[in-house]
Amino acid sequence: MAERRFVVEGPQAVREALAAGGLLELFVEPGRADDLADAARAAGTPVTEVTAKVLAAMAETVTPQGVLGVAPLLDVGLDEALAGGPRLVAVLDQVNDPGNAGTVLRTADAAGADAVVLTEGSVDPHNGKCVRATAGSLWHLPVVSGAPLEDAVRRLRDAGLQVLATSGGGADDLDDLADDGVLAAPTAWLFGPEAAGLSDEALALADRTVRIPIVGRAESLNLSAAAAVCLYATARAHRVAVHQARVRP
Repeated sequence: MAERRFVVEGPQAVREALAAGGLLELFVEPGRADDLADAARAAGTPVTEVTAKVLAAMAETVTPQGVLGVAPLLDVGLDEALAGGPRLVAVLDQVNDPGNAGTVLRTADAAGADAVVLTEGSVDPHNGKCVRATAGSLWHLPVVSGAPLEDAVRRLRDAGLQVLATSGGGADDLDDLADDGVLAAPTAWLFGPEAAGLSDEALALADRTVRIPIVGRAESLNLSAAAAVCLYATARAHRVAVHQARVRP
């Protein structure tokens, strides 16, 4: 990190970094990942062949799959992330588990979110486990890190988004908001750490606190599942609103 670079492990993450023009150097075992090596050379990215033992020493994982890249830090500010008039943003507050953060980032990408914001106290998105959990989505959408929560919420509102916070004891039911058309508006979702959830202070910053209906006997959903439900419900509401606007006489 001191050199403002981070390690990218695995073929999928390396492929996406390369496609985004964000790969500085590639290390491969001879005879492994030849397609990526050829693509890197064609893009002018230095490629170095190393033994499996050397690659293992460079990697964080036990089995680095024969390929490892080095990429520059992805520094995105809130102004840049919100400049394009986003309609769906995921905000992770105090989420310090890299696997959870990376999975939510990947889910946000899949749902069509315009940006992901990680607040102060959340994991660095360049963390190796987080990068691997994104499966390449780290290069697909703006990712802001280290943002003060109160400032982020204020600027999200200034950008025209309502701010909804997930809570098991939320005053509003997700299904009711979908049925009432509330989710059709540009929306930023606040998600907290899996064990503790959002703090009272974070919940107080939101326009609404929202609970996901649990119709079975499960006590709750984990963070990534809850984020998927909320983000996809909102993305669907946005698509329905667009369709209705197109067919309205």
